[in-house]
Amino acid sequence: MIDEMNEICAECCIHEEKVKAVQADMPGIETIFALADTFKTLGDPTRLKLLFALMQQELCVCDLAALIEVSESAVSHQLRVLRGQKLVRFRRDGKNLYYSLDDDHVRTLFAQGLEHVRE
Repeated sequence: MIDEMNEICAECCIHEEKVKAVQADMPGIETIFALADTFKTLGDPTRLKLLFALMQQELCVCDLAALIEVSESAVSHQLRVLRGQKLVRFRRDGKNLYYSLDDDHVRTLFAQGLEHVRE
């Protein structure tokens, strides 16, 4: 029975088998912190706009700045954060840097999040 006012169990009854099964599959603390950092990174609207744009196609810093209407410096800073989390990668072509999503996991993560909020 749930105490609707406190949203806690009215009676403590630990299901040890379930707890042990989940503990056995629980990621290590370093992995948990890395995942939390990834979600923190995704918590910024500017970075989400950049990721959405890069889901469509590879773009240079100038294109991204024009697209989301911020300075190239601001885009560069946000891309550095995304690169640090291995969410985007870049390639150099002459004097320009072209960015893309790091891999399909990023596309899937973003697409599932978008699908979730659109439900």
